Amino acid sequence: MTDIADAFANLPDPAAVLFDLDGTLVDTVSVRVEAWRRAALKAGLEIDPAILPQYMGSDGRWLAGEVGKSVGRDLDWAARDQLDRDAGSNFDELNVSPRPTSGATELLTLLDASSLIFLIATASQSGQVAVSVSALGLPTPPAIVDAGHVEHAKPAPDLLLAAAAQIGVAPEKCWYVGDSKWDMMASRAAAMPGVGVTTGATDATGLRAAGADAVIGGLPELRDELRRRGLI
Repeated sequence: MTDIADAFANLPDPAAVLFDLDGTLVDTVSVRVEAWRRAALKAGLEIDPAILPQYMGSDGRWLAGEVGKSVGRDLDWAARDQLDRDAGSNFDELNVSPRPTSGATELLTLLDASSLIFLIATASQSGQVAVSVSALGLPTPPAIVDAGHVEHAKPAPDLLLAAAAQIGVAPEKCWYVGDSKWDMMASRAAAMPGVGVTTGATDATGLRAAGADAVIGGLPELRDELRRRGLI
């Protein structure tokens, strides 16, 4: 317990906890990677699939631009938008039985029964979240802010700022929990404390380098810390 408390030592109690979805609450990073590999192939982009994991969790159109650049193609907005849409369609087709990450359902259920506000803030488009959220098996539908709510998703802070505004909590009073460096970059840009979990796209070193205020191995550690603080 001491090690967990040490990880969070510099963070004040949150008034709300915001969560990324893919890789943080559901184990879908590999499915996202395959969806983007297929979309790139359809677009005639001979990419190295090994480059894709590092981009998971970022804004889709920005990601599409980076995929194009990796093979010397400067994709215009329409091409990036189409690549993003194709990757989303592939994900819908592939994401048939997502599994919650360890402790995700328990933690969100505890939060649902507490006075601590929680919300899912994901860079996914609205049509791509329902299956994954359903897999969490929560007692009541969670509040969600997705990429359709903003012009620019992660690593821009817009998504997190929109989520904080929706629940009426100042960004600095929220914790944002995510698995990718883009999550931590967005939280830093939003002046929102970032909690990195090593369950998805980025390892502990990468999360810290991207600005994480705390890094943990999984959501059970977050549960234990919120319990220690008497918040759940």
